[in-house]
Amino acid sequence: MSLTVQIAIAFIADLLFGDPKNYPHPVNVIAHLSYRLETFSRKFFTHLKFAGFLTTLAVVAISFFTVWIIIYGLSHIHPWLGWAASVFFIYTTLSVRSLFDESLPVLKYLQEPNLIKARQSLSNIVGRDTNNLGQADIVRATVETISESTVDGIIAPLFFAALGGAPLAISYKAINTMDSLFGYENDTYREFGWAPARLDDLANWIPARLASLVIAISATFCGLNGKKSLAMAIRDGSKHPSPNSGIPEAAVAGALGIQLGGTSIYAGKINTKPYIGDKLRELELSDITLSHKIMFSSSLLSLAALISIELLFL
Repeated sequence: MSLTVQIAIAFIADLLFGDPKNYPHPVNVIAHLSYRLETFSRKFFTHLKFAGFLTTLAVVAISFFTVWIIIYGLSHIHPWLGWAASVFFIYTTLSVRSLFDESLPVLKYLQEPNLIKARQSLSNIVGRDTNNLGQADIVRATVETISESTVDGIIAPLFFAALGGAPLAISYKAINTMDSLFGYENDTYREFGWAPARLDDLANWIPARLASLVIAISATFCGLNGKKSLAMAIRDGSKHPSPNSGIPEAAVAGALGIQLGGTSIYAGKINTKPYIGDKLRELELSDITLSHKIMFSSSLLSLAALISIELLFL
């Protein structure tokens, strides 16, 4: 059975089940391995950039070959076992359902309204301090997170799964996980986290730029301004400190006619990012719902594109 069929089944499984609790998710295994190797490399190498590089290389290699060996071994027992393992691992790299499930409570608490619980829910999906955020800032943070995660939780895993199957998709997830763990500009990780952060930038470079087109088309399907979405991704996508995160944020901002970016607080320190998008109106609760629609539409469009490519060229 073709790789695209495996990806499609994994995608459907993610929509149906999301990330069930209480099972050994590969991302948790990768995180545990990353911390263990961090401790080991820091003991033996005083040059922290080199230690971080070796840790990154080891985690990515172990992730790739572990998945490859499992699929290869099970395929020799029975082809269907290898196929099922491949579907499972691809499924674990996708975050369509979990992105929706984790951001929806923020909207529900804002609708009650209960700012305290909305802030608490938001803290589960963002790195910024949420204790003193007002409604508009909560909406902004939620929309920014949904926009960014549309790339690293959906478009990028689909892209790498299409290129190299489950082993490459898991390798991407390993890179993305290590960036989440170590990619901080603080005294602990500024040097050690350099390698995973730069590798994550490299891995997301093509998917983020594909996302500008995908989001613009999806926005049109959702009855939003697709032309403005693409124009804003081109105009403001490079304003973000990250070489990739600003592109989906700008695309969504353009589609909705809102402005993202500005001042946030991380670990008690003020962080001011350039504004992205034109402030044609104030942020509203409906922007979270519209961001969900764009996210779902983008994920379906990405899957449809993969299927179309296989039908046309393979």
